[in-house]
Formats: sequence, C-alpha cells, structure tokens
Amino acid sequence: MAIENVTVLVGGVGGAKLAHGLAQILPPGRLTVIVNTGDDFWHMGLKICPDMDTVMYTLGGAVDPVNGWGVAGDTTAMLDMLRRYDGETWFRLGDRDLATHLMRTEAIRRGERLTDITKRLAHALGIQHTILPMTNADVPTMVDTVEYGEVAFQEYFVRHRWQPRLKGVRYAGVESASVTIEIRDAILYADAILIAPSNPWLSIAPILSVPGMRNLLINCRARRVAVTPIIGGQAIKGPAAKLMDELGYEVTPQTVAKVYGGLIDGFVYDSSDGEQNFPMPAAGLDTIMRTDADRARLAREVLAWIEGDLQ
Repeated sequence: MAIENVTVLVGGVGGAKLAHGLAQILPPGRLTVIVNTGDDFWHMGLKICPDMDTVMYTLGGAVDPVNGWGVAGDTTAMLDMLRRYDGETWFRLGDRDLATHLMRTEAIRRGERLTDITKRLAHALGIQHTILPMTNADVPTMVDTVEYGEVAFQEYFVRHRWQPRLKGVRYAGVESASVTIEIRDAILYADAILIAPSNPWLSIAPILSVPGMRNLLINCRARRVAVTPIIGGQAIKGPAAKLMDELGYEVTPQTVAKVYGGLIDGFVYDSSDGEQNFPMPAAGLDTIMRTDADRARLAREVLAWIEGDLQ
C-alpha cells in the first residue's frame, strides 16, 4: 500500500522527535500531529500547553536541543525578577517562550478555539504540517499519589519531579470533551496512523479518552502502528517505566502493546531487546532517536514496514 497521509498521536519529547522525523520525510501538508493537552494548565494567569509547545518548537526548528523542550537560547530574566518578588518559579518560563503563552492566552480570552490558535502559531513558526490539540475542551490530567493525594499533572511532573508514588490517573472533565472536525478528517483520510513512543498513560491515554476518539481509530481505513517507549525495561526519558511498575504492570514492550490492544494493527519494538513475541505483527527497529537523521530514519523505516503490509 502507498502511504501519502500520516497522522501521529504524540505527547512529550519522544513523541515530538518522531513527529519531527515524519515531518522531515513527508511532503508539506501530508502529516497531522494530534497532541496531548492533558498536561495543559493555567499558571501566573497564562494558558500553558507544554506538549503542544514542544511539538511546535521541534517542528519549527526552535527547540532547545539539550532539554528537548523550551526555546533554544532562551533566557530567564522574567523568572529572575519573579524570584525577587518571591513568586512561583517552580515552572520554568523562558522569556521567548513567554511570548507563545501570552499570544495563546489573549486569543483564548477572545473566545478562539485552541485548534485555530495553534494553527496560527505554527504557521508563524514556518511549520508546513498540521498540529492539532486532542480537543478544544480543558481535560486536565490528575495524578493520584501516595504522598500528596490527587494533584494536577504539572505539580506531579515538574514541581515534584515525578518522584511521588502513583496510584492512579484520571482525565478530569473528559466526558464533556469532543473530537474536532479537524481531527475526524485527519483520522478518516490517513493512510497510516502512528502512536509515538510517548508515555501510554500520561501522554496517549488522555488523547484516547476523548469521547469518540477510539471508535474513529478502530473504524478508520488506516493501518495503525505503535512505537514502544520502553527499551531494556526502561523508558528513554520520563516516568513511563516507574509508573508502570507502580501500577503493577510488567515493564516490557509487550505490556505497552497489550494496553493498546485492538487499537493497533502492528507494534514496533527496539531491536536491542532481541527477538520478541507479540499478539500482533511486530518489527524490531532501532528506535533510539539521538539525532535528526535518526528521527528521519526511524520514520522512514516504520512507514516502509507498513507499506510492506506489516511483513
């Protein structure tokens, strides 16, 4: 099968890297990136969308190459002054990054949809593909922890550096959310749909929890493939492995494949894990993306495997 249009579900740095790989090899307008907004929150009067911004900065060539998030070469003069006022400085807001949040917040207060705001910001960054929030509604991820009870995602992830022990996750208000027409079209007209190597519970599950999303994916014509975030019993970045262990799951790529279950037709695991058995077609590839070239190579290999009918 020939692949022309690709849609990818992402969250976090790992997801942004695969999206960037796909953006490098696909013609303009052929890629749609559906981004987790469960980690969005209001901070200092501003609407912050961390995963959205990481994807925008990565595809726009503006991302900090060391952290994988934030703007390259950014400064923190505003935070330094805020610290003098004894203000909240636990969440890093760079000076250039602040412009994104100001523009977004002003547009939201005018009543604009997050989908339309993101389109305008991405265009200004020179991005030639489509970036879509998973929904226009607020669906904050809430994390139930042993030490602090239920806290908002950024409190868990940034303020407490994802060290509290996790007991459960919920996506507040998701029952009132809906799939946008833009996402519906991106799924229905896709030839291939990828689930990026993002945290299944904190990045991908919020997207899948939006009412109607699972049915769209299950009933679409596209081949659907997930890429593992677990290699050698560990996550490349972030709390995925720790979270899996705390929730009582075995920390393996097989567990991730089972979690996605009937949503996917195939699974990509890392070749360094050796020969693996999965309940669906699977391919062992080098999934570690250290460089831009690695990202493009992995994207090309995954699409080639799908075009070969997952053989």
